[in-house]
Amino acid sequence: MPPSAPLALGLLLGLWLQCCWSQTPPPSSTRAPPPSSTRAPGTAPPPSSTRAPAQRLKVRLAGYPRKHNEGRVELFHQGEWGTVCDDDFSISNAHVLCRQLGFVEATGWTHSAKYGKGLGRIWLDNVQCGGGEKSIALCKSRGWGNSDCTHDEDAGVVCKDERIPGFVDSNVIDAHVSENKVEEVRLRPVAATKRKLPVTEGVVEVKHRDGWAQVCDLGWSIKNTRVVCGMLGFPHERRLGKNPQPSLKNFFYVHSVACSGTEVHLAACPLEFSRPNSTGACPGGAPAAVSCVPGPLFTPGGLKKKLKTSVRGVRLKGGARLGEGRVEVLRGGEWGTVCDDRWNLQAASVVCRELGFGSAKEALTGARMGQGMGPIYLSEVRCLGTERSIWNCPFRNVSSEDCQHLEDAAVRCNVPYMGLENTIRITGGRTRYEGRLEVLSTDPNGTQTWGLICGETWTTMEAMVACRQLGLGYANQGLKETWYWDSSNVTDMVLSGVRCSGTEMSLSQCQHHPTVSCQKAAAKFAAGVICSETASDLVLNASLVQQTVYIEDRPLHMLYCAAEEDCLSKSAAKANWPYGHRRLLRFSSQIHNIGRADFKPKAGRHSWVWHACHGHYHSMDIFTHYDLLNANGTKVAEGHKASFCLEDTDCHEGVSKRYECANFGDQGITVGCWDLYRHDIDCQWIDITDVKPGNYIMQIVINPNQEVAESDFTNNAMKCNCKYDGHRVWFHNCHIGDAFSEEAERRFEKYPGQLNNRISS
Repeated sequence: MPPSAPLALGLLLGLWLQCCWSQTPPPSSTRAPPPSSTRAPGTAPPPSSTRAPAQRLKVRLAGYPRKHNEGRVELFHQGEWGTVCDDDFSISNAHVLCRQLGFVEATGWTHSAKYGKGLGRIWLDNVQCGGGEKSIALCKSRGWGNSDCTHDEDAGVVCKDERIPGFVDSNVIDAHVSENKVEEVRLRPVAATKRKLPVTEGVVEVKHRDGWAQVCDLGWSIKNTRVVCGMLGFPHERRLGKNPQPSLKNFFYVHSVACSGTEVHLAACPLEFSRPNSTGACPGGAPAAVSCVPGPLFTPGGLKKKLKTSVRGVRLKGGARLGEGRVEVLRGGEWGTVCDDRWNLQAASVVCRELGFGSAKEALTGARMGQGMGPIYLSEVRCLGTERSIWNCPFRNVSSEDCQHLEDAAVRCNVPYMGLENTIRITGGRTRYEGRLEVLSTDPNGTQTWGLICGETWTTMEAMVACRQLGLGYANQGLKETWYWDSSNVTDMVLSGVRCSGTEMSLSQCQHHPTVSCQKAAAKFAAGVICSETASDLVLNASLVQQTVYIEDRPLHMLYCAAEEDCLSKSAAKANWPYGHRRLLRFSSQIHNIGRADFKPKAGRHSWVWHACHGHYHSMDIFTHYDLLNANGTKVAEGHKASFCLEDTDCHEGVSKRYECANFGDQGITVGCWDLYRHDIDCQWIDITDVKPGNYIMQIVINPNQEVAESDFTNNAMKCNCKYDGHRVWFHNCHIGDAFSEEAERRFEKYPGQLNNRISS
C-alpha cells in the first residue's frame, strides 16, 4: 500500500462520518459542561460528546441596517432559525460567534434589538462564554429554547472585518436562501425631464448581484411605500395616480412585499423572491413605484421656512452630520434628554420623521452623541412607529436614581441623497480631513470648472458648513491661507465673501459676493479646513449663576491687578486711586464640556503670556464676555475675562482630570469635566458702578470669538432677567442659548414683581 493510502482512507472515513452525523440534529439539551465557562480565552475546549454537533450549528447575521460583518445573531436549531437574548451577553460571547462566522474576532456587541426584532424562537438566554469556545453551543446558558425574553432583547454582534485564513462557510443552508436579501434600495425616475435632487418619485429598485432589479407591484400597499420612503430619507408618503409606464426592465427580483408600515428597512418586511432559474416575470403586474414627501430642509426655500416655524418639541444636538444627534425634548420651557432604556429603532424613527427626515438608521445608546445637561424626561419609550411625535408614545417618567446622562439616547436618521459632496473637494492636506477647498462653479455658458475660495472672510462657521458638506464631521479649524500645502492645478478664485450661520447643508446656501472680490487673489490665500469626527461643546451652568449672584463694594486699593488686566469699566481710570470703591456684580460660573473632544486653547503654550500680578498664564485673549444689557439690547456695563487658566476643577464619576494650571501645566477642559470660576476670583464680575437702578438683561457668552471649534455654538450664551434697585440685585429665569420655547420667551420679557431668589448686597 502506498504511504498516502492510509491518509486517503482517513479522509474518506472522516467525510463519511460527517455526512452521517449531519443527518441527525443535535439534541435540544446540548450545552457546555460547567468547566467550559472558566476556561481562559484562546484555549481549546476539552473533548466532549457535544462538541461535534455543536460545531455544525449554523449561525448567520440578519436584521437592518447592517453590513456583512455585523447584525442580529440568528442560530439554526431543530430546523428553525431563532435568536439569542441579550441577558448576560458579553464581548466574550461575541468573539465566539464572530469566529463561527469566519471573522478573526469581535469589536463589539449590541443589545435591545438594535438590528430589529427577529422572528420565531429565542433559542439561547443568559449565555456566558469564556471566549475560547469553538461554538456558542459550548457556552453556559439556560438551555435550548429556555428563555424569559422577548424579541425586544435580541442580541447582535459587530465583527472585525478580517476573515480567518482558509475559512469555509459551512453554515449556509443553500445558495438560494443566502442570496435572498435586500440591502440597498433606490428610486429610478421615469420622467424624461431633467432629474432634480432629491429624487422623490420613481420605480423602486433593489440591488441584485452586480446590478439593480425591480419589484413586482402585485399587492403593493401604501404601507410598503412608507417603508421605502423612510429608507430614502423622507418622512411621509403619498399615493400615485397610476404606475409609470413603460416598464424599465422585465426582471423582477422581489415578487411580494407585505410591510406593516412600521419597519425601518425593506429587509424587515416579509418578502417573496424570484425562484432560481425563473424568468423573474410579473404576470399581470408592473414595476412598483412610489412617491415620497420630503421634509422642509429638502424643499425649495425649505431652510428659511424651517427657521421661521415655531420651536418643535424635539431636537437633535451634538451630531457631526445632518440627521444625527442626541435626542432632546421640550417640557415646561426647558429642554431635557431621553434615557436609553429600551431605546430602539421604532422610537428613533418617530423622532427622525418628526424632524423631517426618514426612518432611523441607528438608535444609539450610552451617550454616543455626548451627554446633555439638565433634566432627563423620558425612559423606556415604547413607540409603534406610526406616532406623529415621541410625546405620543408610552413612556416612563425618570427619577434621578433611574438614569444618568451617561445613558442619553441618540439617533442617526436616513436623509435624502442630495449630491452635495460632488460640488466640493479638498486637496493638498496630509490626511483626507484637511486641505485647501475647491468648489465646482458654473459659468454663464454652462461650463463647469473647479475653483478656490477667498480666505479673507473665512471663519470657523464657514468651515463647519464645508466639513458637513464633505461628510467629514465637524470643523476643527477654518484656515484663511493655505500656502504651506501643495498646490494643485486649480488657481482661480471663484467664490469670495462667504458668510454662513453654521447650520447650512452646503456653501451654496450661504451668503457670498455676486462677483469675486479678493484682495489677495493668490492661491496661497485660499480658504482651507481641518475637519474632525469629534468636537468639544461648552455649556454654562445657568442655575449656578442665578444662585450665586450678589453685589460687592470693593475698595480701589484691592483692585490694582484687576485694573491692570482691564477688568473694570472705563470710568475707573478717572477714579481717585487708591481711595473710593467700585460696585461689582459678582457670580460663579461653571463651564461644562459636554462634547466628544477636549476643549483646548487654540494658541500653543509657547505663545501664552505670563501675568505676574495674578501669577498665571493667559492662553486666550478673550474667553468669556459678561454684559449687562437694557431692554433694547444696548450694553450698559460689560466685563471680560481672559483665560486665567482652563483646567478640570471636577469631573463626573469615572472621568479623570487631565488639565491643571499648576507648574505651567496643560490647559483645557476634559469631556465630562467642568471648570469652576468662583464668585470670589478676580475679574469674575461686571463693574456696575455707573449703572442706574432698573430692569436689565444679564448675558454671558463663552468662547465669544469662536476661536476654538465646538460642535454647537448655540448653547454658548446664557441670559438672565436682572432687577437692580440701587442696593440689591435679583436674577430670574436664567437659561442657556436657544434652550427655551416661545412661551418661555414671553415669560422672560415680563419680569415678575416679586422673586424668591432675592440676594442682598
